[in-house]
Amino acid sequence: MHLALRADWETGRDVGAYTISTRGRTLAEEGFVHCSRGDQWQGVRERFYADVTEPMVLLVVDTDRLGVPVVDEAPPGAPAGSETFPHVYGPIPADAVVQVLPLDPDGRVAEQQSFTQLFLREVAVRVVVTTAVLLAAVVGTLVGLTGEADWAPLAGLVIGAALGVAGVLVVRSVRRRRFGA
Repeated sequence: MHLALRADWETGRDVGAYTISTRGRTLAEEGFVHCSRGDQWQGVRERFYADVTEPMVLLVVDTDRLGVPVVDEAPPGAPAGSETFPHVYGPIPADAVVQVLPLDPDGRVAEQQSFTQLFLREVAVRVVVTTAVLLAAVVGTLVGLTGEADWAPLAGLVIGAALGVAGVLVVRSVRRRRFGA
């Protein structure tokens, strides 16, 4: 997880990679991006971001999508045996950020939904998307049946499915821009 100013995240998302290490410092200046585990981010916010008035977000990062080393380390200069934090040694690709959680002015996750709500919403979206692709394929096949060639229904099926998939990609792109992930 990484605490970010919303404006910094939006810039990183738009260019395809997030490169802010911590408040006021870039990856190039610090050498890594400061992150935290789920049980650490609130303490980090209280210690380093309590006076921030700009909108903030909590980035949930899938480390399997990074392609750069992630090392658990104690903060520089901390005594031996200190608490460690994940440090990402490279930019965070926008597609490695799997969830963007807005924080309210008190530093709590705003609009937090249960796992069940998120799961059911995602299942519903996938059912609608699958139905749209299948419907486009069926319509394409029916249009193809009106053709005289033996291959027309198959061509209609392929064209319909391709149009359905193209529609899904457009919807996915809009969802990513809208929800930040």
